[in-house]
Amino acid sequence: MDGYKHIEHSCGAFIASHYKNPVEIGVGNNLDAARCIHEAGCPVRAIDIRECRLPSWLSFARDDIFSPDLSLYKGADVLYALRPAEEMIPALISLAQVLDCDLVVYHLGFESYGDGGSIVDCGVPLHYYNRRKSEPVQKSVD
Repeated sequence: MDGYKHIEHSCGAFIASHYKNPVEIGVGNNLDAARCIHEAGCPVRAIDIRECRLPSWLSFARDDIFSPDLSLYKGADVLYALRPAEEMIPALISLAQVLDCDLVVYHLGFESYGDGGSIVDCGVPLHYYNRRKSEPVQKSVD
């Protein structure tokens, strides 16, 4: 599996195997990671500043992360973003801190923000810019 499909699949598989209530920020028209999470049996929500035409299996809401409606993120254990604009990262970090959830970002190329956070390799490098302070919910392994 090459290119973007490999990236999206790797990110989606990682999220699905580590979290119970993920929210993708800036979904746009790229559903591959969300589809991977959904197909693994994990409900996933998507947020974008623009209206997106998405399939019925993907819960969607419009929101501006620079002035977020916190009710849209209720219960999230992770926010994740794939290739977000660099100027979004501080707002994403703030939102994750307020929600007390993890923030996982896949950057375009070798970009990063600040010190780059901690990095986990799931086949592609994912940057953790926030880790929840509360005890994480453990995903059961069947």
